[in-house]
Amino acid sequence: MCDQVGEKTIKWEKKMTKRVCLYARVSTKDQDCDRQLVELREVAENHNWVIVDEYVDTGISGAQKSRPELDRMLKDAISRKFEMVATLELSRLGRSVSNMCEIVDLLKSKNIHLFIKNQNVDTTTIVGDFFFNIMNCVFQYERDLIRERIMSGLENAKRKGVKLGRPGISQDMKDDIQTLRKTGLSFNKIAQQVGISKSVVVRTIHSQQI
Repeated sequence: MCDQVGEKTIKWEKKMTKRVCLYARVSTKDQDCDRQLVELREVAENHNWVIVDEYVDTGISGAQKSRPELDRMLKDAISRKFEMVATLELSRLGRSVSNMCEIVDLLKSKNIHLFIKNQNVDTTTIVGDFFFNIMNCVFQYERDLIRERIMSGLENAKRKGVKLGRPGISQDMKDDIQTLRKTGLSFNKIAQQVGISKSVVVRTIHSQQI
């Protein structure tokens, strides 16, 4: 009887073991991520998590659009290589509010949880899930602001008699279209939201090679 209980306990513990990855980043090359990784490994050990990979960007500013290890982590997230991402601070992940929202949105879409040690965020909890929802609201709010800004710019251009097309779209508007594209909207959806043709959207996206 005791042996059967013991076997069930072992199976239950194995089932409850969570596959996690660690993400660490420092902005300059004269720094290293050792401290971040040590703290995160201790957290994983205390929670009985299995670390399946560690993603470390060294000497890379959070403002940079491309961060090799973060990009690799997000690619692995799509295939659900892990069930949770653990990092020391939210600022380690995103270069801006909208960028952090993009990352959070991707993780949630793949049912991957997020653990942020210094901000006490654990999305496996009710409070942590509330954080997820707040980030999604901010994400949608950011989209709506961009849409309103683009539409306002178009109306202003019309009042000035500017013909809409390649010359009629300002750089700010182009940047906003690029941002909407990064949020995952299709060319058709962007065109519908901002009231311009799909061809203008496609041309704007491709012209900046993003």
